[in-house]
Amino acid sequence: MSLKMRPELIMKSIIPVVMAGIIAIYGLVVAVLIDNSLKDGTSLYRSFLQLGTGLSVGLSGLAAGFAIGIVGHAGVWGTAQQPWLFVGIILILIFTEVLGLYGLIVALILSTK
Repeated sequence: MSLKMRPELIMKSIIPVVMAGIIAIYGLVVAVLIDNSLKDGTSLYRSFLQLGTGLSVGLSGLAAGFAIGIVGHAGVWGTAQQPWLFVGIILILIFTEVLGLYGLIVALILSTK
């Protein structure tokens, strides 16, 4: 059964896309933080902190994006067939979103050192 046959599920199917967009916003926030801290004559230590900041939010965002994609795909198909799966899928999506949030927290800690 596809979403063509269940048009009332279209808005529920957009939730994984929105959650993936939130992960991108985490990266944008960290990019602005790094950009504002760039100066001439930055020490090697500070440069490596900025590299670690970007890598932490980037790699955790990549992992969260993959997880959201896999869970979102299975969730949309599963919800189209069994609507009672929706709450469980949302909970799993929230836990996958937290992977990106952990990277943002580490990046914020690194950027304030």
